[in-house]
Formats: sequence, structure tokens, C-alpha cells
Amino acid sequence: MFINGEWVESSSGSVRDIINPYNREIIATVSEGSIDDAKHAIAAARKAFNENDWAAIPATERGKVVHEIADLIERDREELADLESLDTGKTVAESLIDMDDIAAVFRYYAELADKEADGEMINSPIPNSTSKIVREPIGVCSQITPWNYPLLQASWKLAPALAAGNTLVMKPSEITPLTSIKVFELMEEAGVPKGVVNLVLGPGKSVGEELASNEDVDLVSFTGGLETGKKIMQAASSNVKKLALELGGKNPNVIFADADFDTAVDQAMNAVFFHAGQVCSAGTRLIVEERIHDKFVDALVKRVKKIRLGSGFEESTQMGPLISKEHLNKVIDYVEKGKREGATVAAGGGIPDNPELQNGFFYLPTVLTDCTTDMRVVQDEGFGPVITVEKFTTEEEAVQLANDSIYGLSGGVFTNDIAKAERFVAKMRMGTVWINDVNLYFPQAPWGGYKQSGIGRELGKTGLEEYQEIKHIFRNLKPKPLNWFK
Repeated sequence: MFINGEWVESSSGSVRDIINPYNREIIATVSEGSIDDAKHAIAAARKAFNENDWAAIPATERGKVVHEIADLIERDREELADLESLDTGKTVAESLIDMDDIAAVFRYYAELADKEADGEMINSPIPNSTSKIVREPIGVCSQITPWNYPLLQASWKLAPALAAGNTLVMKPSEITPLTSIKVFELMEEAGVPKGVVNLVLGPGKSVGEELASNEDVDLVSFTGGLETGKKIMQAASSNVKKLALELGGKNPNVIFADADFDTAVDQAMNAVFFHAGQVCSAGTRLIVEERIHDKFVDALVKRVKKIRLGSGFEESTQMGPLISKEHLNKVIDYVEKGKREGATVAAGGGIPDNPELQNGFFYLPTVLTDCTTDMRVVQDEGFGPVITVEKFTTEEEAVQLANDSIYGLSGGVFTNDIAKAERFVAKMRMGTVWINDVNLYFPQAPWGGYKQSGIGRELGKTGLEEYQEIKHIFRNLKPKPLNWFK
């Protein structure tokens, strides 16, 4: 763990083995932090914010440090990608793309750091006065990241927090901490001052709870499950912390009959099976116009059955394992629930029988047909390589189905009728919508959801603003007595 500029072990001496989900081998042993470690890290971040000049130095200087972090990530790109694939089971090809995206996030916020640093002058209705809006760092930020995209999700939090001048304590998922540890080494190398960035490992029920409830913390940013997000909201109420929550989604992918057929089939797979479906924006709810439904499902199933499972380090592998035995069991239960509700397994639906995969947490790419919106398998976030297929006959019905969810993170629509596409996305209650594409994101565009998919936005200019307070400064140029009270 990295606390107050030093690499330390857990105060309790506890450790945790990190498991490769491909073969269940131990790939590292790391410290298991405690509540006391979290308190120590928060105290270091508070002291650094109150006494260090990180927030006070010119924003251009902070930007240079964030740029340097990006340089170091690019330098160590392959090492980081290997660690990410060992930790999560995803293919190295996917991890290499992640590393490029991560460097791009740091560069984007490095460039954005000094924009509007002098504030924004606004028109004052008061004669002989000036009025200015300035943005200042919030203070001490707790950042809790998920296991599915450990370093990518960390970058969405670290880069804007640093660019804005905050100090922070990060807790990665206890089962995938390796790239977070590495990037903290790189931040130390880049010259981030003592106490500005702190890394605490450990379980959410203790360390995460402390990061959310501690009254020396000014903001908590969390990416993860809905139920945990609700608990964090409650814990953060202790001192009315600012909140940034990304809580997942159950994302529709709507296919109209006039869409390019082959492209839509291909993208229906891309929407779900990268990283074994363990993606918050995965388009797992496939909603197909009735007159092409059967043909579409047949084409989809044929391709899904050809997906090659294996080690993320083998070039032939297209999909790796799930993250853990516990999560594998959840996906198994999820599909069994769908079958009991009346869904038909058109592909997959179980554990592969390949003996080379028996030590890993693999689940076959799965297509469930005959699904309806009242099924739990359609409404619940399964977070695995499972597509549910619904059908519709009219544009209005498709809109109703797409929006029938407690979530509102993202969604896609495929059609060659641009007017129809524009009408449709205008009615989609989601934070990101794609027309004739899926699962695209980039640093310049905000990311977050409607409804129970969360609060606030990451990425884009709004991602920086999440880590800033707004202050209005009014100046009277010709002060004189008011003489209201004689």
C-alpha cells in the first residue's frame, strides 16, 4: 500500500492471495488493509491538501505532472497490459487497448487542467462591480474502483482529481489490485507530492465503508454494483459528502429491420462478449424487430457458437474467463433463473466441457430467446456473457421496451433510417446512446447514467467538474456606506 508517500504493509499484517481466473493459480500476494490503514491514508490526504501546495500551484504545473504519468503509462504499456490480463483474465489484446485509452485519459485531463484557470467573468447587474466564477478543488477524495476494468476505471477518477488539485485515497477491488499498485509506482516516479495520492487495499465492508463514512473526506467516487452504491450514499451522508456514482446498467441494443444486417449481427456480439460480458455498458438486452427476428437470431447463434475461449495470453483466444468462482456461480444462477422463467437456451447455457478450461472460471457465450421484459433475466444485470432476445413490431413498442428498466446507463439502435434513429434516441432515457455502433467511449465525452445507473458523470469536461467546487467572487469597485440603519 502507498500512504503518505511511502510503501507500507498493512497495520494488521494481513495479506491476500491474488488469483489468476484462467487457472486459479496464485499470481501475487498483497497486503490486506484495515480500517486503521484507511484512516491513516485519509489523514495523510487531508494533511497534504491543507498544507501542501498541490492545489495552489499553477494548473499548468499540475498538468505537466499528469502528462508525465501518461508518458510513463505508455512506456510500461506492455507490462501493465500483462498484469491486467493476469488479474482479470481478459485477452492481452483487450488490455493493450485499455492501456492506450488510459494514457489518453491522463493526457486529456492534463490538457484540460488550466482551461478557465483564471475564472469566468459574468455580467453583474450591480453598478461599479465585477463578478467572477472560479472553480476550486473539492479537497480529499475517496475513490473506489471495480474489478472488471481495474486501471481504466481508476484513470477516470485519478486523472481529473489530480488535474483539479485534489488529494485522494484510492481503494481498488481487493481481487484485482495489481495494475493500481503499478500505476501508483508510476505516479511516485512522476513526482506527485507526498500525501497527494494514497492507495489502500482491502475489502469494501471495512476499508470501503471507512472511505465512504469518514468525515475528513469531501467526495466519494464509486464504480460498482447498485446495492453497494446505495450503502455508500447512506455512509456519505455523515457529512453530506459530494457523490459520484456509476452503478451499472441493463443496456438495450435495438435492431430495426432496415439496419445493415451483417453489421448489426456483428455488433450484437461486440456489445456483449468482450471481457466475457463483464462490462457495465454491455448491450445484453437485444431487442429485434419481429420481421427479421428469426433470421437474426439464427445468424447470431451460429457466430456465438464459434467464439474461442481460452487464456488471454493466447492470440487465438477471443473470450477469457469470468473473474471468480463466486461470480461464475452468480452467472450460472442467473441463466437457470431465466430458464425457469421460460427463456430458451439457443446457445451456450453452461460451463464448457473442454478439459483445458476446467481450472478456469469459464462460462459459454449464451443466447437466451423467448424473453419478455417482465422476466428477471431481462431486468437484472447479469454481468456475464449472456444475451437475452426480445422482439417488437413498432417503433413505439421498441422505445417502451428499451426504457423499461430501473437503469439508464447506455443503449444502442441500429437502423439506416436516420430520421427514425434521431427520433428514437431522443426518447431513450440513458446517459449514452449509440446509433449504428456499440460500447464506444473516449475521454472527451461524458459517461454516466440516468435513473439508478448513478449520480454525476465521469470523462469529458464534466468529469473534471465533478472534482471542483464553484465559487462566486463579487467585488464592489466603489464601496460606500449604505446607511440603511440610522
